[in-house]
Amino acid sequence: MTEDPILSVRDLTLDIPTAGGMLHAVRGIDFDLHRGETLCIVGESGSGKSLTSLALMGLLAPKIQRSAARIDFDGTDLLKASRRQLRHLRGARMSMIFQEPMTSLNPAYTIGDQLAETLLLHRKVSRAQARARAVELLEKVGITAAESRLSQFPHQLSGGLRQRVMIAMALMCEPELIIADEPTTALDVTIQAQILRLLVDLQREMNMAMILITHDLGVVARVADKVAVMYAGELVETGPAEAIFRQPAHPYTRGLINCIPVPGRTERGARLGTIPGIVPSLVGEVTGCPFRRRCDQAVEACAHAIPLHRLDGDTHQLRCVHPDGHRHEEVTA
Repeated sequence: MTEDPILSVRDLTLDIPTAGGMLHAVRGIDFDLHRGETLCIVGESGSGKSLTSLALMGLLAPKIQRSAARIDFDGTDLLKASRRQLRHLRGARMSMIFQEPMTSLNPAYTIGDQLAETLLLHRKVSRAQARARAVELLEKVGITAAESRLSQFPHQLSGGLRQRVMIAMALMCEPELIIADEPTTALDVTIQAQILRLLVDLQREMNMAMILITHDLGVVARVADKVAVMYAGELVETGPAEAIFRQPAHPYTRGLINCIPVPGRTERGARLGTIPGIVPSLVGEVTGCPFRRRCDQAVEACAHAIPLHRLDGDTHQLRCVHPDGHRHEEVTA
């Protein structure tokens, strides 16, 4: 793409002081995202995906130490933005859909009041106009009898309906960037598919950039333009979705893909792939490849600094001492 990215992140690092020492939760994250693109960040629980999204939105707990060379949102430096600037951006131009709507929706306020508040805060509209917009978006996300829902409280809705309300709330001001943090984890499989299809359709209709955080590579294969595979706070492989699934280069990426049953190829009753071990502790000094103790290809060099490689061009990058036979050159900038 020739246009400038709407979101550009360089060397994002998050450190958390703990009783046992400094926890290096996220280390050296780099990526660009353009309008209309979907970036999927995938990895196991504890890999730093949600913390990364909260860092972009400026919603980290006070004790978490954030540093970066650059976090630029459409010309605004989010590292230097004041609280007032961030309040103007969040909800209006940048929105987030959280993993569990019951912890995000206020149980003391009706759905209508919570939806209208977003628009009233960021746009010069009347309360009647805000409620009309809320009804419009509830209908757009597939909620029937939308007007009657405005007087209901969150506990009166099912999990699927609550998640649709969260999507409608995120879209009230037609944001340019939407971050969805595992938005379907708490839902059954049928509702998951509906919510994902809805998100993708709305993203294309509004030409939004979207970051979708998930641990489900099956979801990634259906919706992603770009994939960032995250392990123990690092991006170990990034690139176009088609390239990642066609030629996964990092042992961790291949392990994740091997865990997915493939219709028509995986025999009934066959043993699925597994990744032995657990994510390592990130307290104290972190050296070498954090995946090496779970990797069957680990060698002595894995205990030292791991170079970043380009695979077949600039877009597919890998952090591993085994580029798996691909043409590559070490990234120096």
